[in-house]
Amino acid sequence: MWKLKVADGDNNDPYIFSTNNFIGRQVWEFDPDYGTREEQAEVEAARENFWENRHLIKCNSDLLWRMQFLREKNFKQTIPQVKVGDGEEITYEIAKTAMRRGAHFFSALQASDGHWPAEIAGPLYFLPPLVMCLYITGHLDTVFPAEYRREILRYIYCHQNEDGGWGFHIEGHSTMISTTLNYICMRVLGEGPDGGRDNACARGRKWIRDRGGVTSIPSWGKTWLSIFGLFDWSGSNPMPPEFWLFPSFLPIHPANMLCNCRMVYMPMSYLYGRRFVGPITPLVLELREELFLQPYNEIIWKKVRHLCAKEDLYYPHPLIQDLMWDTLYICTEPLLTRWPFNKLRQKALEVTMKHIHYEDENSRYITIGCVHKSLCMLACWVENPNGDYFKKHLARIPDYIWVGEDGIKMQGFGSQEWDTAFALQALLACNLTNEIGPTLKKGHEYVRESQVKDNPSGDFKSMFRHISKGSWTFADQDHGWQVSDCTAEGLKCCLLFSLMLPEIVGAKMEPGRLYDSVNILLSLQSKNGGLAAWEPATAPKWLEMFNPIEFFANTIVEHEYVECTASAIQALVLFKKLYPGHRKNEIHNCITNAVRFIEDKQMPDGSWYGSWGICFTYGTWFALGGLAAAGKTNKNCLAIRRGVEFLLKSQRDDGGWGESYASCPNEKYIPLEGNRSNLVQTAWALMGLLHSGQAERDPTPLHKAAKLLINSQMEDGDFPQQEITGSFMKNCMLHYATYRNTFPLWALAEYMENCISLSSVGEKLK
Repeated sequence: MWKLKVADGDNNDPYIFSTNNFIGRQVWEFDPDYGTREEQAEVEAARENFWENRHLIKCNSDLLWRMQFLREKNFKQTIPQVKVGDGEEITYEIAKTAMRRGAHFFSALQASDGHWPAEIAGPLYFLPPLVMCLYITGHLDTVFPAEYRREILRYIYCHQNEDGGWGFHIEGHSTMISTTLNYICMRVLGEGPDGGRDNACARGRKWIRDRGGVTSIPSWGKTWLSIFGLFDWSGSNPMPPEFWLFPSFLPIHPANMLCNCRMVYMPMSYLYGRRFVGPITPLVLELREELFLQPYNEIIWKKVRHLCAKEDLYYPHPLIQDLMWDTLYICTEPLLTRWPFNKLRQKALEVTMKHIHYEDENSRYITIGCVHKSLCMLACWVENPNGDYFKKHLARIPDYIWVGEDGIKMQGFGSQEWDTAFALQALLACNLTNEIGPTLKKGHEYVRESQVKDNPSGDFKSMFRHISKGSWTFADQDHGWQVSDCTAEGLKCCLLFSLMLPEIVGAKMEPGRLYDSVNILLSLQSKNGGLAAWEPATAPKWLEMFNPIEFFANTIVEHEYVECTASAIQALVLFKKLYPGHRKNEIHNCITNAVRFIEDKQMPDGSWYGSWGICFTYGTWFALGGLAAAGKTNKNCLAIRRGVEFLLKSQRDDGGWGESYASCPNEKYIPLEGNRSNLVQTAWALMGLLHSGQAERDPTPLHKAAKLLINSQMEDGDFPQQEITGSFMKNCMLHYATYRNTFPLWALAEYMENCISLSSVGEKLK
């Protein structure tokens, strides 16, 4: 049976190392002797239940580790369940009981090192490249033995769409890139052309061939197929490694690229420059016949470079970009592959690999994310198949693997710090220190130990890196990449804990480390007042016209975000109250300009676009919270009044809110089908209204929302898993498995504090 291990790492293993003794690390292992027959049967029942309902609720409930933790802690819910009937009142006692039940259940899910483990997955193009990489390098069987392969296949089967394809993410329509990569993955893992549960391979292949075969796969797919021997490199647009030699004064320069984009094209350009192709095995030859409509050696590759399946196309290339690719393809590449210019290529490959090694070392071989992980690992193997760099990469593969009742998936990376910061704020809002004090103390210790203590090594600016000392990452300290909103949420937690008794929640963080966090936030603010996510947004936005990724938008340069800006406002306002003398004028100006940015970014309907959650509900919750923290109210701020109006207009008849993920790519509010409500989004909206002072104006919408949350709580204090709620790059979604606990609990706590105590308890529910 599968078991989650926390803060686990072998300090005697020369190929794995940590900056904080692996705090926050979460890895799965399969132990055939673990678990009783009854426990194993419970897991199998959860798997079968997901399979039977896979087309109804596509997000799994992340049950395997939850079962394990609740069993290990012998948790039994002892607080009786409560419901609010039609026409009944929400009393203080009912609300508090529901809140306490949720808090005790959620506390039982805390890991031994203080963080809350959880899946963060959903995209279906993450895992297959890792499998393909391990197949090429000959390490598939050692990294993924039989039990792993079984669960990987389970995940692929569970998330195949009814039309036979696979979506860009688990709730999305079928796309060429995901269908092709998952089909190859099934074949690599041993399924025959007609194998797989429910005829998965045959149905997937039919979907591909019905749309003309894989020649229209997007550019990232073309790259992986070229690496695997299923595409000719001449069928891809150039990715010259000479890019890494460009002088810094040029606008098109690595330092101006969004870090995620930079980290993808770094190893891609190395592999392209080497024209690397894996071994042409019998399986590769079979796939050449299965995936194309015409004979492989009759394909005119130069004619397919610009093809992209309509199902995958989100960002069509402008003409100027295609002209750039054609110029590189026709004029530049033939020169760079011939003497004497090939000496420049060799130099470019060496510099590119130097950057890869630098990034690998500074992330402890985790890399910035999963797409980058497989590419960097393969580049290290291509450079030296027996080298230590590749072995260090192998040691960090478990950091990306997650096991649920729907099988094994590859995470974008972890969300340990992000989830834990929100979980702690939700629990602190419950005001139950006398009941969950040890949970709070352990969480506080985790947050303190997870702060990044140093900047990247060496001359990090020459490696296009920003400062990181004082930040928090999205995942764990070893990951190393600073993120503005993660830093703001981590700082908020430490400041809130500093107001509490140290004998209950542990020693407060030293002021110097708090100052470092403030420095990070101030450094990431742009001239327009907004905060970027990872690095200062200094590059011109017109560079986005050269975005080569057909299925993403806003991927070339860093941008400012409403959520990051609002988080920073809340953290800095609290910091300013507690440390009024530190960088007083800078912080005041930062908050003032950040407020202006949020007001400027409001949509015509009163909402705000959310870039990291779905979507306008998420963005509006953040925006209202940031504005309120800065002293704005419904009376003195038009933006708050318009935001409130948006939320009230979009409330459903059952008291909840429900927004489709389609809002993100379409950039307009689209409700869930069937007038459904989503509990996480309901919690966001409820808290947004509470921030605006709705309880003092008309608490009725708040009571209706709270009633839905209370009545949706399950017998053990959990909340049901519903639709996906996370997003990134406008067109892809993420499943944050803890959100269903964190936000309904947090909203109920805020409701208790700001509504029940202020409004008439006897008000009737309509």
